[in-house]
Amino acid sequence: MSVQVEKLEKSTAKLTIEVSAEKFEEGLEKSYQKNKSRFNIQGFRKGHAPRKFVEKFYGAEVLYEDAANAIIPEAYQEAYEEASKELEIASRPEIDVTQIEKGKSFIFTATVATKPVVTLGQYKGVEVEKTSVEVTDEDVENEIKKVQEANSRTINVTDRAVETGDTAVIDFEGFVDGVAFDGGKGSDYSLVIGSHSFIDTFEDQIVGHSIGDEFDVNVTFPAEYGVADLAGKPAVFKVAVKAIKTKELPEVDDEFVSEVADDCETVEAYKESLKKQLAEKKEKEAKQAKEDAAVNKVVESSTVEISDLHIRDMVKNMIDEMAQNLQQQGISMDMYLQYTGMTNEQLEQQMAPRAEDRIKSREVLEAVAVAENITVSDEELDAKFAEIGSRYNMEVEKVKSALGEAGAKSVAEDVKVSKAVELIADSAVEK
Repeated sequence: MSVQVEKLEKSTAKLTIEVSAEKFEEGLEKSYQKNKSRFNIQGFRKGHAPRKFVEKFYGAEVLYEDAANAIIPEAYQEAYEEASKELEIASRPEIDVTQIEKGKSFIFTATVATKPVVTLGQYKGVEVEKTSVEVTDEDVENEIKKVQEANSRTINVTDRAVETGDTAVIDFEGFVDGVAFDGGKGSDYSLVIGSHSFIDTFEDQIVGHSIGDEFDVNVTFPAEYGVADLAGKPAVFKVAVKAIKTKELPEVDDEFVSEVADDCETVEAYKESLKKQLAEKKEKEAKQAKEDAAVNKVVESSTVEISDLHIRDMVKNMIDEMAQNLQQQGISMDMYLQYTGMTNEQLEQQMAPRAEDRIKSREVLEAVAVAENITVSDEELDAKFAEIGSRYNMEVEKVKSALGEAGAKSVAEDVKVSKAVELIADSAVEK
């Protein structure tokens, strides 16, 4: 097998991989053995026709796809290891077969993203806006309101109309041009008024209606709505209010305090405790805000040459992360797309700028770590392993074993990046 490496523009490279005719012949034989049971040729029992008859009757091309699929993974891995001596490959390959013919060598290309080229801007002494850490009485009252909300109870309302903040239980059915459309009908649906979870002014038009009211809600679907038949079109929803629910908040008194706080007995003591907690929270938030602002300044002043393939891979990773998070909430990706009215392609387009920002930020921070010759001690690495272990309830040695050499290297890079963030933030000037 031979590999030719061609460096392309924008941090991309093309590997041209040539597999010998003998190796390709082995692939064809594997393809025949795998598929022979489905070939039916007169004069032979099904699945028993010799390969030369299969190729004569169906054409040799019938075995090409599976042969290629059998050869490419191993050949690419070997090519990857060879190319990695001069390239740092940063994406999955984009495969294109350029020669596939019986009796000849098998040739394919693998186009890959390479580690982006970074030109650092100023990364020490950048100016950032100072974040206030003052805790006001209003902050304390808002925190108490959150605790009240968490300890509220839901009650049915029968003596008034729907107000913003209520939960209206409704039946609805949507029509476009007088025709009901798929996905536009619901029964006993609990809609929080003011959540803006429905399109346009749907929720606003429910305000003021009482239990038993049946009425029309007129809205217009967004021009970019994921369902082409509905995008930009006016719709009429037939709506019936079946119930109104609201939250009843507990009164803030000493009894309330004794139920929600272990170390306080009076309202005043509780407020002082909250003020201290909020001060600590604001300090952490201010530190995070300073880090984020400083890093953003550095990233903005730097240039990073990122391959489209790298962005594509990052988008896929981000969507996979999103799917896992949704699954934990009992929501499938298909359900999410249907709910938001987006297609897979639209979600990918929406994610692309964020993916590019994520790559750029990481590459800039890694470049700062290199520029500052940031290293990671064994103690620092062990501390990170211990942090990972505590998160997954694993002993440090088991964490190391599970991560392996490549995983440990990745963790070390993460620590270097964290130290680069600290360096940038510590040198930043707050104004």
